[in-house]
Amino acid sequence: MAQVESEIKESSTNESEALIATLPTREGWSTPLTLYNNCWLRSHMLRRFMLVRDNFKPRRDDIILATHPKSGTTWLKALAFTISTRSRCDLTDSPLLTTNPQRVVPFIGAVGGDLDFLETLPSPRLLATHLPLSLLPPAVSTVGCRVVYLCREPKDAFVSRWHFDNKMGKGAPIALDVAFSMFCQGFSPFGPFWDHYLQYWKESLARPQEVMFLKYEEIVSDPLTVVRKLASFLDVPFTEEEEKSGVVDQVVSFCSFESLRKLDVNKTGGAERAGGKIFIQHSSLFRKGKVGDWVNHMSEEMGEKMDRLVEEKFKGSGLEL
Repeated sequence: MAQVESEIKESSTNESEALIATLPTREGWSTPLTLYNNCWLRSHMLRRFMLVRDNFKPRRDDIILATHPKSGTTWLKALAFTISTRSRCDLTDSPLLTTNPQRVVPFIGAVGGDLDFLETLPSPRLLATHLPLSLLPPAVSTVGCRVVYLCREPKDAFVSRWHFDNKMGKGAPIALDVAFSMFCQGFSPFGPFWDHYLQYWKESLARPQEVMFLKYEEIVSDPLTVVRKLASFLDVPFTEEEEKSGVVDQVVSFCSFESLRKLDVNKTGGAERAGGKIFIQHSSLFRKGKVGDWVNHMSEEMGEKMDRLVEEKFKGSGLEL
């Protein structure tokens, strides 16, 4: 039996390698990207992500935090983790005081989120992904997993993407106009961004009780309301007593951009990836977080071009950014 399983795995690996050899790969960002099922993925992570659709086993009580990169992933992880664990973990001894938010909520299939490891986690699992819905198992929808999706105004998301890639890359910096052109072509990590947004938007319309669609700008403008909505969605609503004692305000303050950025664990250290080609500093996850920062980097012409692209790609969807 073991020999048969080994032969099946070997055959599957050979098929994957043969497929990978045929896929388009492009340079331009800090590491090469490969186009797989209409999504550009980091080439060095491709094999891991290809396994997710067929091998990740969703559970009905899973909570998946889905984001397009540079849309507030770290903030959402901190909020969801703090909200969901507050009954057993006081803010004074929260793991977030000593652990970067990216590490407390594992990415499905990525480093620290190997599929075998995820199987060992007790339910309910709090997980994260940058993958589009189309690269997740169909069971995510059919078993009724709860999904929280967070998107961001594309111009701000692009500027954050550009800064982040330049900070973690060890090669020559990417010029703004070059990065902008690639982003508008849909060529960026986990892009095209419009496909990513729309897949989860349509899923939120089809499964409104199980898919919560959030915008980064909503959290910035009214964090208390979003945190209450998020707690209810996660089936851990704030009690009347918690409301009276200011727990909601405490969660918002504890997880705020400024509070997280000041913690020593988020100011130092990081992780090497892609065989040493990139280094992700913890501090790079907390650059500015401002709404509308794109005006300080992009020309008016660039902004108008992006707005026209957004209008074209999202026309008729009902999604306004």
